[in-house]
Amino acid sequence: MKLQVRRAIQTVSLVLLMLTTPVLEVVAQEKRIAYLVSDLRIPFWDIMARGITHKADELGYDVLVYSAENVAKYELAFTVSAIREGVDGILISPTNSSAAATILKLAERANIPVVISDIGAKTDNYVSYIESDNFQGAYDLGNMLAEALHNNGWMNGSVGIIAIPQKRANGKARTEGFLQALEEHGVKSAGLYQQSDFSYRETYEFTRRLIEDNPILRAVWLQGSDRYQAALDAISEAGRTDEILLISFDAEPEFVHMIEQGTLLGAGMQQPFLMGEKAVETMHRHLTGQTVAKLQQLPVLPVSQDNLQQLLPVIYRNVLGKLPEGN
Repeated sequence: MKLQVRRAIQTVSLVLLMLTTPVLEVVAQEKRIAYLVSDLRIPFWDIMARGITHKADELGYDVLVYSAENVAKYELAFTVSAIREGVDGILISPTNSSAAATILKLAERANIPVVISDIGAKTDNYVSYIESDNFQGAYDLGNMLAEALHNNGWMNGSVGIIAIPQKRANGKARTEGFLQALEEHGVKSAGLYQQSDFSYRETYEFTRRLIEDNPILRAVWLQGSDRYQAALDAISEAGRTDEILLISFDAEPEFVHMIEQGTLLGAGMQQPFLMGEKAVETMHRHLTGQTVAKLQQLPVLPVSQDNLQQLLPVIYRNVLGKLPEGN
């Protein structure tokens, strides 16, 4: 099946949004699934969407992909639109766990099965929930950072956290895992700021405040990856480049080089392309009468200079969505 993709920018009111075409659309109308995603402008979600379309193509499904641009009312409108399209199943990566409950309720009324791929939901009326092992991934990062602090003789320093929204189940798990590791090593936390608009300015300001308020700050942990440059810029402008480590959850293409060069201490890399594939496989199994696990956890790769080269093939495919030619 050859996918034909069309992109559209939604600038109309909520009422009109319910009737608009999705952000991404394919033409055939046989077996269809919808993917409701919080924001395709964030590379992680774009890679997951590519994993979904790749596996859907293999299994003979057409996909409607709706990006809410991190706006809950758009997400709700797109849910209504997907239901009106009469799709066979819905995959969701919601804006937050609370919003997911509303999506699941609407889909249940329409008798459309739902598979959640990351973020989570404050209810369990879904077919399966596919997530990264956020707690373990963050715990591994905390251990990686503590080792680096020890090697630099900085164990008396503190660590600041710039977090994704803690209303999300994955955000809570990351914070808990990371803080547990810090506590076990006796490393102090310098506080936590939650992202809301995921902008460069927001991340820059949070980093600047952490530096100003904590004279012994020795590291900043980003729970998301796409605004890493804002943190680096704030650290540089404070004259602390050689004194504050940066470590991140998730991955950007630049991270391979940055870890090699030591600009970034390391990253807990989720596998969004693989998660997207798993979501489609799970929906397919359900639609064909096979049993599926209610919860599926995929490992987060704790990547540093020590293991980067060994993990590169997995990073390129499952993390960055770069398939060999012909696949």
